[in-house]
Amino acid sequence: MKSPFDLTGRVAVVTGANTGIGQGIAVALAEAGADIAAVGRSEASETAEKVRALGRKCELVSADLSSIAPVRDVVDSVVSSLGSLDILVNNAGIIRREDALDFSEEDWDAVMGTNLKTLFFLCQAAARHMTGWSSQSGKRGKIINIASMLTFQGGIRVPSYTASKSGVGGLTKLMANEWAARGINVNAIAPGYIATNNTAALQADETRNRQIMERIPEGRWGDPSDIGGAAVFLASSAADYVQGHILAVDGGWLAR
Repeated sequence: MKSPFDLTGRVAVVTGANTGIGQGIAVALAEAGADIAAVGRSEASETAEKVRALGRKCELVSADLSSIAPVRDVVDSVVSSLGSLDILVNNAGIIRREDALDFSEEDWDAVMGTNLKTLFFLCQAAARHMTGWSSQSGKRGKIINIASMLTFQGGIRVPSYTASKSGVGGLTKLMANEWAARGINVNAIAPGYIATNNTAALQADETRNRQIMERIPEGRWGDPSDIGGAAVFLASSAADYVQGHILAVDGGWLAR
């Protein structure tokens, strides 16, 4: 009997898959049987090696997602090279830090452009492809957006990041409302504090690290593989009746 978590024969696009959470998601999806297209500015050669070592295909798609210019080419490239696009994981994102009183328009536009505008139009392009085959094949398309703790909380000194990730939560629900009837599941994952290169400074700060650990009921930083497991669930048939949900993978941070 086939496992409901089996992704064999599926093709997954993961943006920002070169390291950290994106790499963890790509590897987890490959472990479940999916072929991977790693999309982003930075070459994801290490991720490709890990995916191919699992016996899965991995295509590297170079694209600067700071604008929507490459969106259509990304979808066309993936479909051409791997034959389909069944799963989209929007992981790529940027952050700018400054007091709200001094925050610049440039930093606002940069973050909102990458984290929200490009995310939406990549979802749109992928959904147009998915609706082309879902009614005939019975397959369901899966879109997974990466939200944040700041989808639920305000944070400090990251106004455009908070706004963009709040927007990701809202768009996830809107797209689920519109596309569920078209055979597409749209959900999001909100990672808590995950041990990656991006959080190395926080981990090294003894005071801040202690404060973070004291609030996490699980008592540890998350690992990228923790996010990978959630992505496999949302990408699989086990989540066919899950729509518009923002899954917090945070060790209990929000519960505290």
